[in-house]
This record gives sequence, structure tokens and C-alpha cells, in this order.
Amino acid sequence: DQRIGMVTSDKGDKTIRVRFDFTVKHPKYGRYYVRSTTLATHDEKNEAKLGDVVEVVSCRRLSKTKAWRLLRVVRSSA
Repeated sequence: DQRIGMVTSDKGDKTIRVRFDFTVKHPKYGRYYVRSTTLATHDEKNEAKLGDVVEVVSCRRLSKTKAWRLLRVVRSSA
């Protein structure tokens, strides 16, 4: 399972927080709106920075919150 999202935090050592936005249709009114989820992601080389667009892939659980790892940096913020 692969996803593309934006880095919202790079404070942790070998850990980044990645936000994914997705659209949901309202069950009653039919309007689409944006929801988001944030995943803790393993970044072995600390290569992703704040604002980067990255691709992540699911993996075995690495800690209590981390079950994703960085695949590549799609677009750099700088």
C-alpha cells in the first residue's frame, strides 16, 4: 500500500509526520469535503524536510505509532 502526502513535522530522529488529504462525499447532502489523516513514518536517513511531498509505503510495525516507511521524496519544498 503506497500513499503520497506532505511532511508536517520532521522533529523526531528518523521519524517524520506525513499528512494525507482525501475527499469524502457527505452521506445526506452529497457535497464533497476534504478530510485528512496523519501518519508517523520511518525516515532512516533523515532526508525528508518540512513541506516536502513524499511517497510512503506500509511495512511491519516499527514502534507503537510507526507502521509506514519513506519510499522517496517526490518534490522538495526548497
